Amino acid sequence: MDFFDGGSIGMGILLGFLGWFFVRHGLGGFFTVDQNQRAVKTVFGRAQRLTTTTLQNPIAEYLNESERERYRYPAVRVIPPGGPYFKWPWEKVHKAPVATNTVNMAYDPDAPSANEGGTELEAVTKDQLNVGLTGQVRFRVSEANLYAYLFGVKNPIAHVMGYFISVLRERLANFEAPRRADHLLPSGNEAPGEGGTPSGLAEVAGVSINDLRKNLRDINEHMERECRSSAARYGIVLDASLITEIDPPPDVESALAAINTAHNQVSSDISLAQAGADQRIVQSKRAVEVEMLKAQAEVQPLATLASQLKTLKEKGGSGALRAYVRNVKLSLFGKAEKVIAEAKK
Repeated sequence: MDFFDGGSIGMGILLGFLGWFFVRHGLGGFFTVDQNQRAVKTVFGRAQRLTTTTLQNPIAEYLNESERERYRYPAVRVIPPGGPYFKWPWEKVHKAPVATNTVNMAYDPDAPSANEGGTELEAVTKDQLNVGLTGQVRFRVSEANLYAYLFGVKNPIAHVMGYFISVLRERLANFEAPRRADHLLPSGNEAPGEGGTPSGLAEVAGVSINDLRKNLRDINEHMERECRSSAARYGIVLDASLITEIDPPPDVESALAAINTAHNQVSSDISLAQAGADQRIVQSKRAVEVEMLKAQAEVQPLATLASQLKTLKEKGGSGALRAYVRNVKLSLFGKAEKVIAEAKK
C-alpha cells in the first residue's frame, strides 16, 4: 500500500512538473512584437545572425578606415512587428523601440542632474568665451544595426549623446565665420585692408558669439553631417539636431549688445554712402550718354550733307558744286536783313 502511495505521489509530481512546463514554456513561449518595436532572438545567449556584417550595409559608408574594423558588428535576424511568435525555453527575445525620440541636447543619461538638470550645455568658443547652448536632438534606433544597440554597447543613448556633445564642442571651439561677399565693393575691388582682409569694422563683427548666432543653420548642418556615423557606431540614428539659442555670460551680453549696435550703425552709414556713390555714378553715365547722343545728332546732318556734295561733284563735276554753293548763298541772302559785301577797288 505504501508503495502505491509513493508511486502516486511521484506520478503527481511528474504530471505537475509537466503541466507547469507546458504552461510556462508552451503557452508562455508565444510572444508578439508591437508596431514601434523590433525584436532579436538569442539561442543560449547568442543572437541569431546573418552571414553579413554592418560593413556591407550602407550605414558603414560614413565610417573612416580606422573605424571600420572597430565597429564591425554582425547583422542579426530582425523579427518584424506582428505575431504570435514562438520561442523555446533556451531562447530569449530582446525587443528594441524604433520610435523617434526627442531630448534636450544637454541631457545626460548617466547623470540627469548634470548640465543644469539637462537644460543647458556649456561650451567654450575660439576666443575663450563660455557660452550656454540650448536645443534638441532627435534620434531613433537603427533597425540595420540592432546588434550594436542591444549587445554591442552597454548604454547606447549615453554613448551617442557623449559623441554628439564632443563633436559640438569641438566645432564651437574651432568655428570661424565664412568670409562673406559683402566684404567686396560693388566694383569688384576689395575692401580696405591689406591683402583684401576685412577692415577693422569687419573684425569687430567677427566676435565669435555673433558669428555663432548668425551661423546657427550652418552649425546644425555640420552636426548632422558629422553624426551620420552614429548608426554604424552605436546603432542609433541621429535624425536631426537643432541648436536654438547660444547665450554668453551675463557680463558679456551688454558688451556684445553695444558692439552690435555700433556695428549696425556704422554698417548703415556705409550702406548709405555706398548707395549715394552708386547713384552719382549712374547719373554721370546717363549724362555722358546724353551728350554723346547730342553730338551724334549734330554730326549726322553734316555727314549727310558731305555725302550729298560728294555725289554732286561726281555726277556734275565742279560746276555743279559751284552752282549748289551759289544757290545756298542766294537762300541765305533772302533770309538776311543786311548784307555786308567787300567793295572791289
